[in-house]
Amino acid sequence: SLPAKLINGGIAGLIGVTCVFPIDLAKTRLQNQQNGQRMYTSLSDCLIKTIRSEGYFGMYRGAAVNLTLVTPEKAIKLAANDFFRHHLSKDGKKLTLLKEMLAGCGAGTCQVIVTTPMEMLKIQLQDAGRIAAQKKLMAAQAQLSSSPAAAAAEPAVETRTTATQITRELLRSKGIAGLYKGLGATLLRDVPFSIVYFPLFANLNKLGQKDPNVKAPFYVSFLSGCLAGSTAAVAVNPCDVIKTRLQSLQRGVNEDTYSGILDCTKKIWQREGPTAFFKGAYCRALVIAPLFGIAQVVYFIGIAEFLLDMLPKHRA
Repeated sequence: SLPAKLINGGIAGLIGVTCVFPIDLAKTRLQNQQNGQRMYTSLSDCLIKTIRSEGYFGMYRGAAVNLTLVTPEKAIKLAANDFFRHHLSKDGKKLTLLKEMLAGCGAGTCQVIVTTPMEMLKIQLQDAGRIAAQKKLMAAQAQLSSSPAAAAAEPAVETRTTATQITRELLRSKGIAGLYKGLGATLLRDVPFSIVYFPLFANLNKLGQKDPNVKAPFYVSFLSGCLAGSTAAVAVNPCDVIKTRLQSLQRGVNEDTYSGILDCTKKIWQREGPTAFFKGAYCRALVIAPLFGIAQVVYFIGIAEFLLDMLPKHRA
């Protein structure tokens, strides 16, 4: 049933995000680094420096936004894929690869309604620590080069903003369109991702089914979700880098600004080289693999069906 699909998708998203959010934060910060003042050299370096400067919970900046909106996002994504697969199949016949890709395309298109504002707010909160750390470092270097007295001065304290404050400011200055900045880049990432992910997962999962009418074991669904998710994540990473750059409202010292997808692509290619499009790719694979592995296990086990079945018994 649709309620069960929505509940399963939501539970899967909450569990997955909680497990992998620190890696996602590192991915955002690594992707936003441009040539010049680089704060982090790798995933581990980013997480260590984040803990030292912002504490353990600094790794979860922006997690509240994700946890709030990931439920409808994952629910829409998984339920939409099932919806399109059901309507594209004729008389219960096996879907062709093209139809599986079309179903994934539909799911990716539907989810951006929630994904775009969620990513927009999350990125501002995740990247704030990097920009603050960069400013402190630049200020310290300037003080050391000017005078000993200036070097002794205390650095400016970072003013932390919340998702609510960012949302209000965007709505006040730009209206609802402010929350949907980077919509085109989000579509450019999520539609190809779903086109690759859902058919690949479906076919990998079928390999573990002894009977077409019986679900595959949970570990097969988990491994299929991990493999399909990481493959799709790396494949669309260039689009994710562009989306992250376009949705970042604050810039570090001497960092480029972009007017759109083509301008961003051109500047990254010319100033940072083609390898820049794969910044954070391994982080994204580490995020997406368990996220979708967990999501598919929860979704296919059907926790919601169990909960919904218990309600009438409880009332009785």
